[in-house]
Amino acid sequence: MSHFSNLTPAGLSELDLDLLRQSIRLSEESRERGRHPFAALVADAEGRVVARAGNNSMPPEGDPTQHAELVAAAQAARLLSPKELANCTLYTSAEPCCMCAGAIYWTGIGRVVYALSEHALLGLTGAHPENPTFSLPCRDVFARGQRAVVVHGPLLEDEAATAHAGFWE
Repeated sequence: MSHFSNLTPAGLSELDLDLLRQSIRLSEESRERGRHPFAALVADAEGRVVARAGNNSMPPEGDPTQHAELVAAAQAARLLSPKELANCTLYTSAEPCCMCAGAIYWTGIGRVVYALSEHALLGLTGAHPENPTFSLPCRDVFARGQRAVVVHGPLLEDEAATAHAGFWE
């Protein structure tokens, strides 16, 4: 049975919302480790988590390309076939930036469910030098590609915002 059954009014299953909440919890764990409060996971068509990552873009041990979505997508791409990836969903605590949207596209993941919008994130981070957000929704990035990526979000923004409370001050 696919996890797309028993859809909520927003077109998402209870499992979708549970997996999104798992990504939000991972973002809180990322913050507790002294990293930026972002996280992502990739689940297969049955909702089994195949990859997960917190943000690791801060020096000294991280690098600026190690956003959670990119890392989780890359992990999943090493484990699954293109056909399996097309049936996967990437769940993330915040809308993928254009770099991460590109990684999602190039790995072939077919669906994204995100919590905080880029716009809401900007409201939390302001002009913080460690997170110079793009005003470029992931839907716009995906729309320029040759294959479709289904996107659901923003969702559960208040829940996702708690990991950012006081972090960017």
